[in-house]
Amino acid sequence: MLTSEQLASYHETGYILVRGLFSRPEAAALRDEARDLIARLQRIRNVEATWGAARALSAEAASTQLLHCHDAQFYSAAFSRLIVDDRLTSVASSIIGGPNVQLHHTKIFIKPAERGSPFPLHQDYPFFPHERHSMIAAICHFDEAPVEKGCVAVVPGSHRQGPLPHDREGGWHLPVDRYPVESAVPCPAEPGDVLFFSYLTIHGSGINRTNEPRTTILVQMRDPEDPPSVRTHESRGQGMMLRGIDPSCCTVVPASEAVKAGPAVPGMGGAMGGPAPAMGGAGAPGMGGRM
Repeated sequence: MLTSEQLASYHETGYILVRGLFSRPEAAALRDEARDLIARLQRIRNVEATWGAARALSAEAASTQLLHCHDAQFYSAAFSRLIVDDRLTSVASSIIGGPNVQLHHTKIFIKPAERGSPFPLHQDYPFFPHERHSMIAAICHFDEAPVEKGCVAVVPGSHRQGPLPHDREGGWHLPVDRYPVESAVPCPAEPGDVLFFSYLTIHGSGINRTNEPRTTILVQMRDPEDPPSVRTHESRGQGMMLRGIDPSCCTVVPASEAVKAGPAVPGMGGAMGGPAPAMGGAGAPGMGGRM
């Protein structure tokens, strides 16, 4: 649970770095779990997730690498326990402003040593827009994340601008000439720290130039009564309740309205409308905005 001062800071800046939310031993165990999972997946499929727009940032960025795993909780019980941990969901509940916290998706990211890929500045909104903008991200750090490792950088207060026009080429991103990553405020983190931010907060990250990987998991969460504007970026775990209940599951939709709205999305509450236009850019399927 956040203090009133922390919550006021979040609403002012659009982000908050909660120090030591998890212990260092917990973070180390989750780091090993994440790296083992990526190693297992690499034996059977491609886990590369660098944005096309990221490779275009510079000659150095063109040869970088980013390893990822979507829906991590379906591969390891350690991540199932993590996403329902009261320490994580109580902060999310404070930020969302209600007792109920619903999962949108999870994703592990590993920036390999010496060539971990950057992310151009962007909002997460274009990847999965919602009506009331309750969507937040929590990036849990499992090892050191200094500036040199390509830590997340944010633009404080940018969430108050609302949704901004993005370039979808190579992944939804803001114009790099107007929004260079270097202009954002770095958020260096320690193992066990968790960075929370609004999906309207502009963020990105630089290249990992150190001799150690940077390991994180992203947890995207929302108010279950905040429906998506379009059906996009759906995932296996979407709709899982991490805290509280889903009041929308009991919403009665008149037959006439259900016909107009189209098929309901399992676990998302209510009828959500017909097929949506593709929102993803180049790169791994269903990538979404990350750091």
